[in-house]
Amino acid sequence: MSGAVATPAGRVMALARAELTLFIRSKGLIATALIVPLVLPFSVRSMVEHMDLKHTGLTVGLVLLPGAIGFSLLFAVYSSLVGVFVGRREELVLKRLRTGELRDAEILTGSALPAVITGLLQAVVLAVGCTALLDVPAPRAPYLAVLGVLLGLALSTFLALLTANATRTTESAQVTSLPLVLVSVMGSGMAIPRELLPHQLAPVCDLLPLSPVITLVRGGWSGELSSHDVLGALATGGAWIALAQFAVRRWFRWEPRR
Repeated sequence: MSGAVATPAGRVMALARAELTLFIRSKGLIATALIVPLVLPFSVRSMVEHMDLKHTGLTVGLVLLPGAIGFSLLFAVYSSLVGVFVGRREELVLKRLRTGELRDAEILTGSALPAVITGLLQAVVLAVGCTALLDVPAPRAPYLAVLGVLLGLALSTFLALLTANATRTTESAQVTSLPLVLVSVMGSGMAIPRELLPHQLAPVCDLLPLSPVITLVRGGWSGELSSHDVLGALATGGAWIALAQFAVRRWFRWEPRR
């Protein structure tokens, strides 16, 4: 084994390259990860244009752009990885990998890396495309948008691991991932701004996993996010990551479910 592959980074990259090859061969994963996130945001444009955004301080672009990135995180990363982790577990790939030099964290990181990179590249493409097509100005606080995307990538990966743990077969992966997708789309501000939700419901939706991601990305473009709101979003996202990480370490299944 070469020195490069003998290092943790080398082992992760070797596994990621193998995973990328399998990803490219799967037409279903390509459609889910590449096509759906690019089409869905613009499919809700007409609905957003009919919303009363005057008193929210938002524009159509500031609703659709963060929503587009949220769709990418849900489909290119979260939904894709649920299928990947379940498929590799049921095919005994994860079990075999654990018998070699790879550590658990390296196996999960290498398996997730192609989807995470896809989500990151899509976020860049969507940001540029939405800025040009929706007449959105340049981000006033780009560091917040970057924080939001990175937070979203980490959250989507850990949530995919948790969902995979509760999924028996690759065929049922789309069903088990659907609840989080629907809740996030409707409650995290991707399709409907949380400012338009009933006052009793909005605080609850603020605590959803992807709500802080949308908050930070939107704040990156608007530049109107206070320090208190930034810290609150980071605290909420960090709490979800810590909780998910604990659950994965404690209960993640490496062998097929019986």
